[in-house]
Amino acid sequence: MKRITAGMSAFACAVALTAGVAAAQGDKPVDGFLAKTTRPAPNREPVIDLPQDRAAAAAALGRARARFGRAPNIVMILVDDVGWSDIGVFGGGAAVGSPTPNLDRLAAGGLRLTSAYSQPSCTPTRAALLTGRLPVRSGLLRPYLPGENNAATGLNGEVTLAELLKKAGYATQAIGKWHLGGAEQAQPQNVGFDDYYGILTSSDDYTAWREPWRNPDLVNDPDRRAWAEKGETMGIVAGKTGAAATLAYPIDRDTIRFVDEKLTDRATQFIASRKNEKNPFFLYVGTRGAHFDNYPHPQVAGKSPGRYPYKDVIVELDHRVGQVVEALKASGQLDNTIVMIASDNGPMLETFPDTGTTPFRSGKGSIYEGGVRTPMIVSWPGVIAPGRVSDGLFDLMDVFATSLSLAGRADLVPTDRYIDSIDQTGFFLAPQGQSARRVEYYWVNNIFMGARVAEFKYLMHDQITESDDSWPRSSPFSAAYTTSVYGGKMFDLYIDPKEEHALAPLKQPQIPVVAAAVQAQLATFKAYPPKVPIR
Repeated sequence: MKRITAGMSAFACAVALTAGVAAAQGDKPVDGFLAKTTRPAPNREPVIDLPQDRAAAAAALGRARARFGRAPNIVMILVDDVGWSDIGVFGGGAAVGSPTPNLDRLAAGGLRLTSAYSQPSCTPTRAALLTGRLPVRSGLLRPYLPGENNAATGLNGEVTLAELLKKAGYATQAIGKWHLGGAEQAQPQNVGFDDYYGILTSSDDYTAWREPWRNPDLVNDPDRRAWAEKGETMGIVAGKTGAAATLAYPIDRDTIRFVDEKLTDRATQFIASRKNEKNPFFLYVGTRGAHFDNYPHPQVAGKSPGRYPYKDVIVELDHRVGQVVEALKASGQLDNTIVMIASDNGPMLETFPDTGTTPFRSGKGSIYEGGVRTPMIVSWPGVIAPGRVSDGLFDLMDVFATSLSLAGRADLVPTDRYIDSIDQTGFFLAPQGQSARRVEYYWVNNIFMGARVAEFKYLMHDQITESDDSWPRSSPFSAAYTTSVYGGKMFDLYIDPKEEHALAPLKQPQIPVVAAAVQAQLATFKAYPPKVPIR
């Protein structure tokens, strides 16, 4: 009887806590399925209006500005091809052979987002984050292939978050993977960043072609090898605004092991240099790891419990994140810095067994959750309440509008083009903030696949990854898409996160709600034509 009573007390406490959360909002938590939305402007994505969250966020920002005398620093760390459950607080870490104590500690001190979304692959995600626009609007639909990036103009005509934050008085620094065009005018230092140090394209462009098992025709033929070496700038490059970046550190199968160390050293040096500066900074870091193939630093190679190179690199990335946080702390800047960490897409499953882990269906390149659900952590000590966990929808595009709001310059959001980004400052900073995003959209290249509202995911098209004549046989990058005869698939992601049971026959009342969100999104392309046609 005592056990039952104790259990009932715990249950009662949980109910009271839930009621307290609702009371903090002035009402019960918003049901995204039934929520009404409004447009902040004709060219803006509709939002769930949460005035109490906005007020609480404004108050928090006001207190921080009064204390520090300026807007917060913004640090965005985008890791590469890291799976949702590679990180400890997302169910992985030590459980999958790659402990992540630094990331876990950062999450415990801030906000962990369990329904944050990227695009299916790296270039589209990076473009969306830095422009606040869907890739179909910017035209950056897929990763540049080896040999393409050097001449690519990438974000040509797009306005970047770095440009706007510079207008807001921020120092802007880009470090690491870019993959948004390597032509001089498209390089980071010439699209809004004051300085750049990193790799212009994808990690595998420097090493995959050198692997004898992959390409003996290139490795063993001097003429073809010389041709391949000219395909990209084979190394870390460095450059300042107004000039082309130049080679700073050559990369091959040996030196690539030190790339993340060098990127982190540059990041910590930048942070230290800002210690006594009066204006805030925006630091954008794209790691090399854990993009295939993985070449861990010699100090961690074979040292992870998992012992595979990928597992070693996850351990290394966790250490690198810890170094960045420690640099902020040592320079006295941590308390006025918001740190956001996410992956650019799901794990590259085709490299199994040396790959990441996800509890969801499929991986990189797919519009199933394993391809686009990203682990995301947001931390700002003393401003973001510690220990928060939310399943509210967040798209990495939302970093754009949110960062401008954090900088106190929401007025800088462009008005001459459609902006898909949503200001989520209230979600981040209110003590029990809720997401202002009602709808998450799923795209593959220029194909509109479907949308999610609350727990319901509706796919108008399906992605078929099996192909008898491709290697490997199952790959999202060799996929075709199909259209359903009777309208599409509906998944309830709360009871079926693996998307194994399409419930369209059972969810007829819910389908029109999500379908209406799809139609509203499609209508925006009539008023604001995209750079490429929609299929």
